[in-house]
Amino acid sequence: MFYPYGFGFGSHWLLYIGVPLIIGIWAQIRVSSAFRKWGEVRASSNITGAECAREILEAAQIHDVDVVETNDFLGDHYIAAHETGHAIQHAKAYAPLKARMAIVPVTMVASQMLPFVIFGGLFFRITGLITLGIYCYLILLVFQLITLPVEFDASRRAKIILQQMGIVQPGGEMVGVNKVLNAAALTYVAAFIAALGNLLWLLSLRDRR
Repeated sequence: MFYPYGFGFGSHWLLYIGVPLIIGIWAQIRVSSAFRKWGEVRASSNITGAECAREILEAAQIHDVDVVETNDFLGDHYIAAHETGHAIQHAKAYAPLKARMAIVPVTMVASQMLPFVIFGGLFFRITGLITLGIYCYLILLVFQLITLPVEFDASRRAKIILQQMGIVQPGGEMVGVNKVLNAAALTYVAAFIAALGNLLWLLSLRDRR
């Protein structure tokens, strides 16, 4: 049986959806807080994020990646180094990155289907649609799981490269790098937890039919 009003809200919803939502908000706050603090600290190398990215790509002998400068949030050298880490992963045929790219098409289809599937399953109580939603979230969960090593590895490469190339110095500058990139990594963990929570919620709904 569904919870009151037929939408599946109740203790299961609070556990599977509410808790991941709180974790996601907390992760975003951590990122914003870390960037606001360390984004004001200028690297001793005195270069911009775009210059940082170009130097890293040049050192890695990657010449087919364009660098577009932006002044948006998270646009400094911390994140630029992280993104060039992805370019290096691609150049080295990093297996988790290849796996993530391979399932992007099916993930996009699942994401586009979800709003209609969930709406139909909850409002019209169509068990088949809820089951389809479970499969969609299972696909998203696999995608998020593969994303974790890809993103953590890109940040790991960024930390190493920034020090090796002398773009940031040991001590306070590296503390800032670690705090910003580690906080950003939490958002991917939160996304995985959210996908898992949604999957478990739909499973609980189907089991109560």
